[in-house]
Amino acid sequence: TAELTETIRLVRDRFHMTILLIEHDMSLVGGLCDEVTVLNFGTTLAQGETSAVLHNPDVVRAYLGD
Repeated sequence: TAELTETIRLVRDRFHMTILLIEHDMSLVGGLCDEVTVLNFGTTLAQGETSAVLHNPDVVRAYLGD
Protein backbone atom coordinates (compact mmCIF):
# COMPACT_ATOMS: atom_id res chain seq x y z
CA THR A 1 0.00 0.00 0.00
CA ALA A 2 2.80 2.41 0.87
CA GLU A 3 4.56 1.77 -2.44
CA LEU A 4 1.34 2.24 -4.41
CA THR A 5 0.62 5.48 -2.55
CA GLU A 6 4.06 6.84 -3.37
CA THR A 7 3.77 5.81 -7.04
CA ILE A 8 0.40 7.52 -7.44
CA ARG A 9 1.70 10.63 -5.64
CA LEU A 10 4.80 10.70 -7.90
CA VAL A 11 2.73 10.48 -11.10
CA ARG A 12 0.23 13.08 -9.82
CA ASP A 13 2.90 15.57 -8.81
CA ARG A 14 5.32 15.06 -11.69
CA PHE A 15 2.70 15.36 -14.41
CA HIS A 16 0.33 17.75 -12.56
CA MET A 17 -2.53 15.32 -13.04
CA THR A 18 -5.79 14.73 -11.29
CA ILE A 19 -6.13 11.07 -10.38
CA LEU A 20 -9.45 9.26 -10.19
CA LEU A 21 -8.98 6.62 -7.53
CA ILE A 22 -11.59 4.01 -6.75
CA GLU A 23 -10.43 2.39 -3.54
CA HIS A 24 -11.77 0.89 -0.31
CA ASP A 25 -8.50 1.07 1.65
CA MET A 26 -9.21 4.11 3.82
CA SER A 27 -5.56 4.47 4.89
CA LEU A 28 -4.52 4.78 1.23
CA VAL A 29 -7.34 7.22 0.52
CA GLY A 30 -6.62 9.27 3.62
CA GLY A 31 -2.91 9.46 2.89
CA LEU A 32 -3.27 10.46 -0.74
CA CYS A 33 -6.47 12.34 -1.50
CA ASP A 34 -7.23 16.01 -0.85
CA GLU A 35 -10.93 15.55 -1.59
CA VAL A 36 -13.14 12.48 -1.82
CA THR A 37 -16.60 11.43 -2.86
CA VAL A 38 -17.96 8.39 -1.04
CA LEU A 39 -20.59 6.30 -2.76
CA ASN A 40 -22.82 3.76 -1.12
CA PHE A 41 -24.62 1.50 -3.58
CA GLY A 42 -24.27 4.14 -6.30
CA THR A 43 -25.59 7.04 -4.20
CA THR A 44 -23.35 9.86 -3.00
CA LEU A 45 -23.00 9.48 0.75
CA ALA A 46 -20.52 12.30 1.40
CA GLN A 47 -18.25 14.61 -0.57
CA GLY A 48 -15.55 17.10 0.36
CA GLU A 49 -12.26 17.43 2.21
CA THR A 50 -10.90 13.95 2.95
CA SER A 51 -10.49 14.23 6.72
CA ALA A 52 -14.02 15.56 7.21
CA VAL A 53 -15.57 12.94 4.93
CA LEU A 54 -13.69 10.04 6.54
CA HIS A 55 -15.00 11.18 9.94
CA ASN A 56 -18.56 11.56 8.69
CA PRO A 57 -20.74 9.21 10.81
CA ASP A 58 -22.58 7.89 7.73
CA VAL A 59 -19.28 7.04 6.02
CA VAL A 60 -17.89 5.39 9.14
CA ARG A 61 -21.05 3.31 9.48
CA ALA A 62 -21.09 2.27 5.81
CA TYR A 63 -17.39 1.48 5.37
CA LEU A 64 -15.90 0.83 8.78
CA GLY A 65 -18.84 -0.41 10.81
CA ASP A 66 -20.12 0.99 14.08
